[in-house]
Amino acid sequence: MKIERILSIVLLLLERKKVSSSEFAKMFEVTPRTIFRDIETITKAGIPITSSPGVNGGFSIMERYKFEKKIFTQAEILVLILGLNSIHSTVSSDEVLNAIAKVKSLISEDENRLVDKLITIDPSPWFGSTHVKPPELAQIRTAIEEDRLITFEYLDPFEGMTPLELTIEPCRLVLKNSVWYMQGFCTEKGGFRMFKVSRISSLVTHHDTFRKRQIEDEVLDITEKEIIHLTLLFDQSLIPYMSEYCGENNIRFYEGVKWIAKFPFIGNDHGYTHLLSFGDKCECLEPEHVRSELTKRIEGIYKIYSN
Repeated sequence: MKIERILSIVLLLLERKKVSSSEFAKMFEVTPRTIFRDIETITKAGIPITSSPGVNGGFSIMERYKFEKKIFTQAEILVLILGLNSIHSTVSSDEVLNAIAKVKSLISEDENRLVDKLITIDPSPWFGSTHVKPPELAQIRTAIEEDRLITFEYLDPFEGMTPLELTIEPCRLVLKNSVWYMQGFCTEKGGFRMFKVSRISSLVTHHDTFRKRQIEDEVLDITEKEIIHLTLLFDQSLIPYMSEYCGENNIRFYEGVKWIAKFPFIGNDHGYTHLLSFGDKCECLEPEHVRSELTKRIEGIYKIYSN
């Protein structure tokens, strides 16, 4: 990941007086062009990096510049370690491991033991398979850094789970709700989309490059379909779930043991399956077209079990 690589570059330059771009590129398995971008980012952050040409040339931190451990407070270092550990729990990466080790060197052994006791990060699910292959993010990450087009097959639940072959200008990786997504510009549909990495297969990186497009940070939609809000009448036993899913401001007491919720919903198979999972503890009051579709699906289920 870029942030771990940049941190590693700074720490390496503090340990060694001079390192060439080719050495860094070989070390982190990226192109020299990527290293030059990282150096520019470090310089913009206020750390003075100098470069010298020639056979023995390379990058170095200005001699008079002092980078002390006190640049981070103890609490900030703990947050960095916890954040790096959470990333490493979802994707195996030597870069992340190296960054964790180097940040840990900034605090004492007692403080490191405190980190280990403070929080445990377990990415395995409560139910279902625990042997899920971690997503291969390295190829996507490299394509993003080098501005290269990628082509892949994608299983899209909003398109009926039919494999689609897409050509994408990859923009960034997004870790959302412990799941990795790739956001990019879809050349077929002419807009930015989010793609779940675990649904990507047959990934090919092209030699062709592209010019990065302007994208707003808040654009993190995973679907092009409109989200609507249903009015649900639900049993009080679902209050913990509805409070978490809808937000406490979107649920209210109705009468007896019944409550009302404004429930965010997308009208696809996944959305209807979600509603039906509440069984007889929940009723959709409106809109009418969702209520009618639920009725049809319930009748279909009844036919299966009544035979």
